[in-house]
Amino acid sequence: MKDLQSGWLERSGRKLLLALLVAVPAWPAAALAKAHKVDDYHWTGVERIIAVGDIHGDYDSFMRVMQSAGLVDDRGRWAGGETHLVQLGDIPDRGPDTRKIFEHLERLKKEAAHKGGYVHMLIGNHEAMNMYGDLRYTTPGEYAAFEGPNSVRYREAQWEHHLDTLKKQDPEAFAKLDLAAFRKKWDQQYPLGWVEQRLAWQPNGEIGAKVIEDPVAIEIDGTLFMHGGFSAKYCKDSLKEITDTIHQGMAHYDYQNPGMVEDELGPLWYRGLATDSETKREAMVEAILDRYHAKRIVVGHTPTMGIVWPRFGGRVILDDVGISGYYGGYDAFLEITPDGLVAHYGDHEIPLPQGDAGRIEYLKQVIALNPGNPYLQSRLQKMLMASQAAAGDAAEKAPGEPAAKAPAEMTEAEKEAAAKEAQREAWLSPDNCR
Repeated sequence: MKDLQSGWLERSGRKLLLALLVAVPAWPAAALAKAHKVDDYHWTGVERIIAVGDIHGDYDSFMRVMQSAGLVDDRGRWAGGETHLVQLGDIPDRGPDTRKIFEHLERLKKEAAHKGGYVHMLIGNHEAMNMYGDLRYTTPGEYAAFEGPNSVRYREAQWEHHLDTLKKQDPEAFAKLDLAAFRKKWDQQYPLGWVEQRLAWQPNGEIGAKVIEDPVAIEIDGTLFMHGGFSAKYCKDSLKEITDTIHQGMAHYDYQNPGMVEDELGPLWYRGLATDSETKREAMVEAILDRYHAKRIVVGHTPTMGIVWPRFGGRVILDDVGISGYYGGYDAFLEITPDGLVAHYGDHEIPLPQGDAGRIEYLKQVIALNPGNPYLQSRLQKMLMASQAAAGDAAEKAPGEPAAKAPAEMTEAEKEAAAKEAQREAWLSPDNCR
């Protein structure tokens, strides 16, 4: 192409070339892209997908992964062409750079669109928590990022409002307060920037207004993406219905009845695809995939501590590798192309095993790249022991589950726990998907 352009310049001159370029209409890159948007939740024909797990407020680690994936250049601008980036949620909390990451991703959304690419930002449980005010994991740096010239005035107004509320609720207790000591403790709980951070996360705020437009789950060429995981409890809902329910739950949070937005079996919190027995949940996974006409599910939420990990014969892929420094700062992500699925580890790439049989060898390859990772060493030892036990080579096989107690032998607490477990298993029955 370069030689052709040079020849053209030599034959026709720069002025003629510029005149022709002006005369030819400039088609936007998005119009030339092969990818097709079926609706807000379904895409087809995407040649390259990069799935990035939980970031948790660590901008430097986020940028390292984005550069490793070839999605940004050294100035942080979109360099991924027609690639679709799927960020699996949990951008906030545990690290100081939440605001910075959101702002950068919003810029990349626009830049990617001009190149025919796309940035999909999914909602995680920590986005939801910040929306409805659960700030247990919010760090001082996240509040400091919102400090401005009016922060002192805003905090004083908040302080006066707090005192007025306490006085009205219990005048006698308020009269006995040591205000100096109480103020010191209060300032720690409500640092400068706290008011602005809360305003930013309102449904009409700087961040909240964008989050509440993001989907909970999407499907691209047969791969489902969501933060926590699909469970059979909600698998009859469409991707739109799931997202609409979460949006409603975040915007109008009900402390008495939070519903799907806080349900441990809901799409933001469910960990069963990562932690439950594969044998026990295999039928459920199959039913979910059949229900959505999908080949696999990719999730974040449950840290793997350094590895893109396939389960259920590759039909579930765990992609929360622990990018944030809080979880180890691992540089890893998943790439999906028509040629297959590849896990990237810095400058190295390893194809994901096609089935369960290749997982041990795959794990060994990842350990060879980071032999000092104790979590992966532990995972390997457990898998080797399980493999030996299954083959009858272990010196001692793991004992089976103890026999269940008869109802007459149970305490009231045990009966209540058993009833809850029975209800949970009923919700997770694959029959719910049919």
